[in-house]
Amino acid sequence: MSFADLFDSGFKQRNVDHFAAIVRVAMDDGIITPEEQAFLDRLARNLGITEGDYKQILKDYKSHPINPPVSYDRRLERLYDLVRMVHVDQIKGDPEHKLLNKIGVGLGFHAVNVKYIVDKALTLVHNGVDLDTFVDQIKNMNK
Repeated sequence: MSFADLFDSGFKQRNVDHFAAIVRVAMDDGIITPEEQAFLDRLARNLGITEGDYKQILKDYKSHPINPPVSYDRRLERLYDLVRMVHVDQIKGDPEHKLLNKIGVGLGFHAVNVKYIVDKALTLVHNGVDLDTFVDQIKNMNK
């Protein structure tokens, strides 16, 4: 096995783990709405999740732990990526907010503040800011 094979398998596993964590967050209330299902389908395709892995994750989502990034900057980077995915998918209104609020809590943002963070994140992504501006604006949103 070459070094590239090790990297590829590790990268694929991180994508599977990340996807499984998002499924677990989506299932937090016991159901996956049609909007969440459509988002998960597109996310699986974008992350290269195989159909077999997808079905296994949906069947046994509780066996995959949610491991939010320890670093605040890493959480913001993941939030940026996920908000961009939801924005590009044009999930609008209440379904967009519910999904992102769940994911935000799953990423480790406090439930009391997640609504404000998601609202700011959506505004920033809608305005087309880059990652550095996004991180700076979220970090300084209360100043």
